[in-house]
Amino acid sequence: MSNKTAQEALIHIMVTSSAADWKLKDVELSMIRNFCATLPVFEGFNIDTLDAISSRTVKLLGDGNGIDSILEIAKNQLPERLHETAYALAVEVAAVDISAGQEELQFLEMLGDTLEIDRLGMAAIEHSARMRYRKI
Repeated sequence: MSNKTAQEALIHIMVTSSAADWKLKDVELSMIRNFCATLPVFEGFNIDTLDAISSRTVKLLGDGNGIDSILEIAKNQLPERLHETAYALAVEVAAVDISAGQEELQFLEMLGDTLEIDRLGMAAIEHSARMRYRKI
């Protein structure tokens, strides 16, 4: 399993989190780009490939079992030590617009189940994101 493959799987997850409500919002896409440019898990990632990977994600989502395909990629291409990282990135993308819709929440639940993240861990990640995006 290469870093490139795992990084692409993380991008598929973030783009799917953004697209779960059928809208790819600029603020979410900007966040994904920022994560890919700054987070240690994306060290060595060629940011110039982000648009092509994102387009592949959207194409996969347009297929009959799109979300299942993304979840299968996540399960097969991410080492277990990155499962919580993947979930945290998906939550961050969903939380950036303050309120996650039902579709986003459903995707997050499916992702957590697929990656076998315990409920307490999922709750902690979600709580942390809510605190970061809370308004006065």
